[in-house]
Amino acid sequence: MPENYETYQKIEKKRACERLLQVSIESVLDICAQFVIELRLGLPSEEDDIFEKLEQAKVMSSAAKEKLKRMRGFRNILVHEYGRIDDRIVYDLLKNHMEDFGSIRNEIIAALKMFGTTRGGE
Repeated sequence: MPENYETYQKIEKKRACERLLQVSIESVLDICAQFVIELRLGLPSEEDDIFEKLEQAKVMSSAAKEKLKRMRGFRNILVHEYGRIDDRIVYDLLKNHMEDFGSIRNEIIAALKMFGTTRGGE
């Protein structure tokens, strides 16, 4: 994590942070997709359906669903619209929103505990 915005501006640090954010978001999205598959929640017609299905199945809260949608949108900018990246926004995310990963992690762990015991280890 860069100490300040000036440190973040160094090209190596900036690119490393962007890539780590991208990979972290993709990992969370993959976990969500795996939940949909394992719980047999149906075939999502698009990526947002994954989050809707998880909320309906009580795997994720509405707040987590909204965070996941924003994360996915940011990941799409990182990957597909690289020229639109605003360094100040990325730095703000790093400094002020990394706890989103922790809150989603906590919901995933709670869901694993809940579904792990109710499914009987299928």
